[in-house]
This record gives sequence, structure tokens and C-alpha cells, in this order.
Amino acid sequence: MPTATKTSAKASKGASTKPAAASKARGNDAPDAIDLLIADHREVKALFKEYDKLVKAQADAGEKQVVAAQICVMLTAHATAEEELFYPRAREVLGEDEDLVDEADVEHASAKELIAQIEDGSPDDPLYDAKVKVLGEYIDHHVKEEEGEMFPKVRKSDLDLDILGEDIAARKAELMGQADEPH
Repeated sequence: MPTATKTSAKASKGASTKPAAASKARGNDAPDAIDLLIADHREVKALFKEYDKLVKAQADAGEKQVVAAQICVMLTAHATAEEELFYPRAREVLGEDEDLVDEADVEHASAKELIAQIEDGSPDDPLYDAKVKVLGEYIDHHVKEEEGEMFPKVRKSDLDLDILGEDIAARKAELMGQADEPH
């Protein structure tokens, strides 16, 4: 699917494809790209569980709004970093399995639609809790595919996951900082 022009343009962006062992030899203790993304998955899963507990406890709208906003900000930063940095590099090394990245992109688009509806809504809206629940189910499915299929294949490649992890961490920090700024 990618042309030679697209591939060479992508190769000039992002992390190098040096073996991960070279980065480890430099003494880099930061999590690699995949470990960082998996940690995000765990953190957002905990937030969805927290939201579910608030729903079951019939918590007030303000408490639910805070957790839902955390979920949306975290998922937006995570998805943006994946789309800008991880997916292009994964696409390069996956070859025939690049359809995994296509599917992930489509899943992100659907999740973003729900995130926008949640951000524009209020916990007092009739379908708000259902939207957060469905988003959680969507993300759970997406995580299983990434962690079960895409990540193991990328980990076996020669992609330098340490440098990519540094880039992802920096981009997420930038995005999270923007989320804290008043609009």
C-alpha cells in the first residue's frame, strides 16, 4: 500500500530503526514506546473502573464529570501520540501486517467521536453514562488488539523503541500541558 515516496518520507520522521539493544546499551532506563503505551492502557482502564463505580454509587454529576474529563484528556493525548509517532513507524516495520495499523486508525476515529460527545455533554444528559461505558468497551477492544497483535510484531522488529518512547513521552507531556491551558 505505501509507495516508495511515502515510505522514504516516513523514514525521515520519528525514531530511528536501530536495534533496541543499542539504546539499552546507552543505559536508558525510561520505558520503551510499547511499555509506555501499555502503561497508558492500564491507567485509562483504571479511570473507566473509577467512573463505573461512581455510576453504581449514584455519585453526583460533578464527580463523574471530573473522571470523564480525565479519561477524555488522557485518551486524546495517547491517541494523538500513537497516530503521530507510533503508528507511522509501526506501519514501516509491519509490512504485510500494516492492516493492523489501518484498523487501529479507524478505531481511534470512532473513539474520538464518542470523546467529542462526552466532552460536549454533561453527566446529567440521559445517554452520558452510556457513552462513557461504550467508550470504555471500545478502548478495551482496541487495547486487546494492540497488545495481542500489533505490539508483539513491532517488538520483534528492529525499530528503536527506546528513542520512540522518549518521543512519545515528550509529545504526550506537550499535549497534556495544552489540555491544562484555558481555552
